[in-house]
Amino acid sequence: MKLLALEASQNSYYYLPRYQQIEDFGGVLYVLNGIGTEDLWPSERYRIAGSNHIDDLIRHAKAWHAEESFDGVLTFSESGVVLVAAVAEALGLPGIGVDAARTSRNKLIMRQAHEKGGAAHPDFRFVEDLDSALQAAEDFGYPVILKPTLGAASNFVFRVDDEEKMRERYAQARAGIDGMSWYNMEAEGLDLGPHGLLVESFLDGHEHLIEAVAWDGEVYLGSIVDRVTSEGETFDDDVHHAPTSLTTEQVAEVHAVVAAGVRAQGLTRGALHAEVRFHQGKPFLLEIAVRPGGGGLDHMARLSAGYDPIRGLMDVSRGVRPDVRHFSPTGLHTAAMCLICPGGVIASIDVPPAVNESDSLYYLKIFAKPGDLIKRPPLGNNIFGGIGALGASFDEAMRNANDLAGKIEVKLSETQKQH
Repeated sequence: MKLLALEASQNSYYYLPRYQQIEDFGGVLYVLNGIGTEDLWPSERYRIAGSNHIDDLIRHAKAWHAEESFDGVLTFSESGVVLVAAVAEALGLPGIGVDAARTSRNKLIMRQAHEKGGAAHPDFRFVEDLDSALQAAEDFGYPVILKPTLGAASNFVFRVDDEEKMRERYAQARAGIDGMSWYNMEAEGLDLGPHGLLVESFLDGHEHLIEAVAWDGEVYLGSIVDRVTSEGETFDDDVHHAPTSLTTEQVAEVHAVVAAGVRAQGLTRGALHAEVRFHQGKPFLLEIAVRPGGGGLDHMARLSAGYDPIRGLMDVSRGVRPDVRHFSPTGLHTAAMCLICPGGVIASIDVPPAVNESDSLYYLKIFAKPGDLIKRPPLGNNIFGGIGALGASFDEAMRNANDLAGKIEVKLSETQKQH
């Protein structure tokens, strides 16, 4: 099984553990980056195009495919979804198609598809200036959500509670989205749809993250994770727990709304990450992305629900039905959280043996290294890692995760702290 992973611009070493998982699961992985570092992957299976333009990436991918005969093309990056669809089409390999990829990447086009397809979603409006943002918020009623159309990882996503705050947050978001890494990591030359800001009505209930599979008209919810973060004006997406607290009836409602969104986005086959939020007791779609969820959600899915999103992506990318069934929790309690520090330049990160050797630890990933710049809201939404812990109950799993996270020490450069 030969698989080709793609990024137009390499996202540091963030996806390296997942690339290694593919090999652990029996795949032979080749990596093509438009722009990247020389040391990411073994040299005999790694190429750098030297350009992030779609034409150059397709040209390099075609030449390599002629040599190796890849079985599939994939990405773990939100910024690579449209790129992979275009390359798969060019190589004649399984894919979701560029139109469905664009719909699943651009939040405005996604919302329009949900509206047309009858999938429950918040009210939304594309806003091109402050006045239109203020008018949308007045029409929807505060609080509202302000978000980029081509964002990821909650960068420049704000809850806005009043007119004064809208003036502040709109200026911050408008100034920030052009320099947002997730936007700048896209391949050049692709039509990604409108690049700007949305105002959405606020959904007042609990939120859930879902790893799912679409296969020839059927949608399977592989795992459901509860977001248990204490919310403020920004969305760090930093604390999660499984198994879900949803009732059997609520799971059925979530399945129905995700299936409706999948159809609306034109997806017939795919390994998906869906986010759903309840409002007045009913589930609404936040998004359906065509890739596995980030952080440790793949580990949580395996442990809490017996579904493997990485294997799912491997199978779908080569046109094979994944080993997935409808949601069936194992009952094992897992908690995970993003590792967050103040903004600034990393001087050092110390992970003591008590963390690495803990019996409750099931996941630890440090993304940042000394010299890396961490941006925190309103300038960005970088984290330095993620951690997950097991427990016999919700409380114990959460306590173990918090205790382990608290033992990790991050020092910032005193002269380069975010102010």
